[in-house]
Amino acid sequence: MERRTDLAVEARELAGEDISGVEFIKREESGMEISRMTVKNHDAGIKLKKEIGTYITIDVPAMTDNYLSTDERILTIGKEIRRLLPVNGLVLVCGLGNVEITPDALGPKSVSRVLATRHITGELARSTGLDSLRPVAVLSTGVTGQTGIETFEYIESIVAKVRPNAVVVIDALASRRLERLGCTLQISDTGISPGSGVRNHRKSINRESVGVPVISLGVPTVVDAVTLVCDALGVTDAKTYEQLRASLSPDNRSMVVTPKEIDLLIDRASRLISMSLNCALQENVEPSVLESLM
Repeated sequence: MERRTDLAVEARELAGEDISGVEFIKREESGMEISRMTVKNHDAGIKLKKEIGTYITIDVPAMTDNYLSTDERILTIGKEIRRLLPVNGLVLVCGLGNVEITPDALGPKSVSRVLATRHITGELARSTGLDSLRPVAVLSTGVTGQTGIETFEYIESIVAKVRPNAVVVIDALASRRLERLGCTLQISDTGISPGSGVRNHRKSINRESVGVPVISLGVPTVVDAVTLVCDALGVTDAKTYEQLRASLSPDNRSMVVTPKEIDLLIDRASRLISMSLNCALQENVEPSVLESLM
């Protein structure tokens, strides 16, 4: 039986917490619970259905709360992102998803608030006092149905042209628990499979496919309907699972559940991600200054 989730911590719950080849550390900081899971070998990856690499999960207060630029949580999240980034060089930030569909709009909404600085060079940078900014390029990929271009093809071509030192991709995720929607941020250095949250898998975007490190950021915005019902009813046998799957996914059309306040959740989550990422990329600039530049 498959329990749909994009979160590494939930994959660990499903596979069993005592897995050889997995290192798991948890701590609290700035009012948040932060766990760092490292998948060290292929066997562990198979059990978890996750790639080898690092997965940082940050449980935050409900994102319907306000997040101010001076909030310690933003600085803490920024530090966690920075740990996975190269020290120097251009970073390409890509927002994945469809801005017209609210649960899938996290990527486009987030990158709209990320400070693009690649074009600020030379005399312009010096005269405006912005010569200490790290070069950043920002891209909203849209979806294939809008552009006719696969997300991977889009990013691969831009990487070949602008030659960044790293790529950051932002996308909405799927959780297996309603209580995690809008309350969890996952950061990983293993890249991403666009559309996986809604079972619309595309070619993976990772270091092997694009040639540079790929850092992924995401917040769960949906729960798979079959997973939700099976967990709620405590279903453990394959026959009942298949019956529920046939009922809840007619003609293999996957159904997902999202909270009624999803508009507010996406707005607040995108602000949290964008400001945290700005702080991670521009370590020497105060958050209040970054906000004013935006």
